[in-house]
Amino acid sequence: MMANLFEPLDRSCDVPVWRQIEQQVLQQIRSGELRGGAKLPSALELARRLNVNRHTVRRALDSLEQRGAILADPSRGLRVREECYDYPIGRRTSFSRNMHNLNVSSGNKVLGTALVMPPQRVAESLALARGERAWWIESSAHAEGRVLDHGQAWFPAARFPKLGDVFQRTGSVSLTLAEFGIADYFRSYTRVTARLAGSSTARVLEQSPELPVLVVESLNVDDKNQPVQYGLTCFAAERVQLVMSTAER
Repeated sequence: MMANLFEPLDRSCDVPVWRQIEQQVLQQIRSGELRGGAKLPSALELARRLNVNRHTVRRALDSLEQRGAILADPSRGLRVREECYDYPIGRRTSFSRNMHNLNVSSGNKVLGTALVMPPQRVAESLALARGERAWWIESSAHAEGRVLDHGQAWFPAARFPKLGDVFQRTGSVSLTLAEFGIADYFRSYTRVTARLAGSSTARVLEQSPELPVLVVESLNVDDKNQPVQYGLTCFAAERVQLVMSTAER
């Protein structure tokens, strides 16, 4: 338990007890003894274990929260802030490429595939004719054991027959499109909004429904400017920091 990691508090020195608690928690975070996402005891429980006043612990925890070291999650209590990844969005945007550039292990999990009549906004973005169907893919992406996003993507079915089977096998948009002869594709637009996760997305992201997500709506096109993929991806806002890049990638 966390309290077992504490050294004895020195009540005779010039450093206030609350500051000693704060410093020891910071040391545990920096050393990796407390990892990102780790749950902390409540102020009352920690005060009891350390045999100090609850307000003393509360002052230490408030200071840690102000410093950005810990977070107060409405549904999960106090926990260590997780590492946040920079996620560049530019002319070429690829999850696997971004994670490779960060030198972190990553992967995708296919949650569902279907041949569907897409919503009107999707059909218009993909320039589909009336009644034309699209492949719908639901997936999640993870890095170093943490889920980073919950995504939905649509692809023109007439152009990409059996795309669902291919994506199930590859788990990658880039590899899937390459099998259909599209060696490269480009971001036509990106629109970013924010909202609370909600129950279904929170379940996939393994976070509280009351925590925010960054919603990225996007359209990818081929080298002839023909739409190939419409995407709607929810990123865990505490784990991903979107970086708008103008550099060629």
